[in-house]
Amino acid sequence: MTPADLSSTVARAVRRAVEDGELPAGTGVPERIVVERTRPGGVGDYATPIAFQVARAAGRPPAEVARVIADGLAAEPGLDRVEITGAGFLNFTLAPRSAAELVREVLSRGPRYGYADDALDPDPFCWGPTAGFRQRAVHEAVVRILRSQGSSHGTSQGSSQGSADGGPPPPVAPVARRDGDVVAAYGRDAATWAALAVPARETPHFDARLLVQDESGEFFLVRYAHSRAKALGRAATRLGFHAEPGPVDAPALLRLLAEYPLVLEAAAHRRAPEQLVRFLVRVADELLDFQHCVLPKGDEKPSAAHRARLALAEAAGTVLAGGLALLGIDAPDCL
Repeated sequence: MTPADLSSTVARAVRRAVEDGELPAGTGVPERIVVERTRPGGVGDYATPIAFQVARAAGRPPAEVARVIADGLAAEPGLDRVEITGAGFLNFTLAPRSAAELVREVLSRGPRYGYADDALDPDPFCWGPTAGFRQRAVHEAVVRILRSQGSSHGTSQGSSQGSADGGPPPPVAPVARRDGDVVAAYGRDAATWAALAVPARETPHFDARLLVQDESGEFFLVRYAHSRAKALGRAATRLGFHAEPGPVDAPALLRLLAEYPLVLEAAAHRRAPEQLVRFLVRVADELLDFQHCVLPKGDEKPSAAHRARLALAEAAGTVLAGGLALLGIDAPDCL
């Protein structure tokens, strides 16, 4: 269950409570219910303050509202426990999920893994003549990420109609004059990466590392890791085997794949594509370390373990491709 799925599940529980008379008629349900990773030392995997929001409309104490919501979630598939802490915070512990289940979900959903169930396709972008390259890159990435999480407020006129969540557009520092035409100098994809790699308020940094064709450059690293996942699949085909999710010993990479939906939710909530940039670098690092155990070596015959490792590598490549697409950057199959 992704954070977006959990948000939708909680919203349904609140609506049922109103329909069943457990909460007063007319109690509104917020359009978006924020679910965040529990802080270190906290209870469960995720938490939400939704009971405080609903309590104001219901005219009841938050702890009482939280109990009603928790009772409505007691038999929800994918949840192991729902607990109440403090004055009414709901804390969720997800049911354990195997590596095979996680990888299978990523591969079945493809580049849309991590999207909310009510995700929207981004509107066409249309910009006025005064919009600069970085403003376009940042606002378009924000719109894509928000709409991947189900926001209905995406705008196709980012420079004139506000941000994708209906508020004022986030301040965007332009490209420094000394950097000149960065698209001409570095190419659109590399320039977009640099434009999104730091918070919108900060001036982006452009240098020769964007053109480096080795793993010392993060832009190259992420796209190279994706191309390696594709290359592993081609090599496996030549060896006569294919990916099949199963048990695999790669806790760091599996943990990152499981976190990806939360990263998208947080990037949408904060309108911060740089968080997605940093995450993709972490996935690429782990995938490039993991790749060496995917294919049989020497006289080894392909086994169930190799098929499971290949499936995990392909799932990681899928996350990289999906994340790059949200940033507006191409993910080449060969590099």
